[in-house]
Amino acid sequence: MRKIFVLIATAAALTTAACNTVAGVGEDAQAAGQAVEQCAEGRTC
Repeated sequence: MRKIFVLIATAAALTTAACNTVAGVGEDAQAAGQAVEQCAEGRTC
């Protein structure tokens, strides 16, 4: 029973970490897209 609890807790921790990582990648991609857009419009690169 204790092993199952440990496995569930570990899986929950890894899932939470993965969600945060994916969210961070999305924010980075959005920032890069905005920078390219500004450069294409002739604003500061």
